[in-house]
Amino acid sequence: MLATGLVAIDSTIIATASTSIAKDLGQFQQVPWLFAVYLVAQAVSVPIYGRLADVLGRKNTLLFGIGLFILGSIIAGAAWSMPVLIFARVVQGLGAGAVMPVSMTITADLYTLEERAKVQGYLASVWAIASVVGPTLGGIFAQLGIWRWIFWINIPLGAVAVIMLWRSYKESARPAGERERIDYLGAVLLTLGTTALLLGLLEGGAAWAWASAASIGIFVAAAVLLASFVYVELRVEHPIFSLALLKRRVVAASTVASLMIGVVVLGLSTYVPIYAQNVLGFGALVAGLALAALTLGWPAAASQAGRLYLRWGFRATSVIGSLFVVLGAALTMTLGAHSSIWLVALFCFVIGVGMGFTAVPSLIAAQASAGHHERGAVTGTNMFARSMGSAVGVAIFGAVVNSRVQLNAAGAPEGPGLANAMHLVYTSILVVAVVLLVSVTFLPRHRAPEQATDAPAEAAAA
Repeated sequence: MLATGLVAIDSTIIATASTSIAKDLGQFQQVPWLFAVYLVAQAVSVPIYGRLADVLGRKNTLLFGIGLFILGSIIAGAAWSMPVLIFARVVQGLGAGAVMPVSMTITADLYTLEERAKVQGYLASVWAIASVVGPTLGGIFAQLGIWRWIFWINIPLGAVAVIMLWRSYKESARPAGERERIDYLGAVLLTLGTTALLLGLLEGGAAWAWASAASIGIFVAAAVLLASFVYVELRVEHPIFSLALLKRRVVAASTVASLMIGVVVLGLSTYVPIYAQNVLGFGALVAGLALAALTLGWPAAASQAGRLYLRWGFRATSVIGSLFVVLGAALTMTLGAHSSIWLVALFCFVIGVGMGFTAVPSLIAAQASAGHHERGAVTGTNMFARSMGSAVGVAIFGAVVNSRVQLNAAGAPEGPGLANAMHLVYTSILVVAVVLLVSVTFLPRHRAPEQATDAPAEAAAA
């Protein structure tokens, strides 16, 4: 719960301070990079950590990730320019890539399917607290002009998490000869390919024209690198991202759902505060409270999702959640330049409730289809998809916004362009929500997993 709290607070606290950061360090158009590079680093490292958790053990992998996250937070707090801050976010992302999948894998190891419904409520409480504390602190720090504390606050939290994990979590020794080789080539190709894709999306139409040689060259390079990644993954003995797992319907459906969830959540988390501040004219604190409605609705629903999927099944619970997301996304399209901030908060809350009822059952359905030896990989695949969806989503939304806004001498957006751009963002989120609804209909109807799981035996041993 402490480790999860690091990522939970970090995912909600920076969005409300992004405008203040841009005013201090300049370069508003590079604000999407603060989210994109973090998410890319998290995404490409998630499957690595998922594999390392299976091979080298959960404890060491999680401790390393927390340490890296703290290091990135220190660099970010001391950043003197936007490029330095972007680099620090990369380091943070590499650390965060271990926290969520390994924490979820440990939960799956220690508890049966029935017990996980209760434990998920504990984990959801972390997000509930972070959903209020994160945006509020971010808004306060931004208005006081001390935005650097949104990073430094991670240091004591991370230190306590490391101490408690080191002293309290006892993991059995890994059998000799069980270690597998890590697919580092696949990781490098995925990192380079994804970075090239995001570079083309974020800088196209801004640093260079979409039809320019530079733009075309970057997208071609991205396509070649990602195609090479797929080629390697299909042939390597122990792939970093097992495409074979996607042959299982439950894993494939869960992965697509997680991808769409990532797009929606980061699209709203990035641009709702900017919309509230630069279109509606509210301060950072009020913008943070509007975003808090989204991140509060998620854990509130997630804490009850376990009861629903135990009674009604994975598919029914996820479909209910996805319908909430579609409804909330449709409502955001009614927002304009003079909308009430309370409507913004309400619509975000509806979407958050939908996310809580969708994300948990879809992940646990995939975990239930895997044994201990591949559960980390399955969890990593799901988390990887969510991070990649977030990264690509924020890049696409950033390209849309940057192509529509005009910046003043201070580098801040002005004029009606931002309001028009936000309408396009909300329209895109509605389309993604519909895809999410379709994907969860392929989840298994009942609780029974596709394959036998060894969770009860592991729980008894624990």
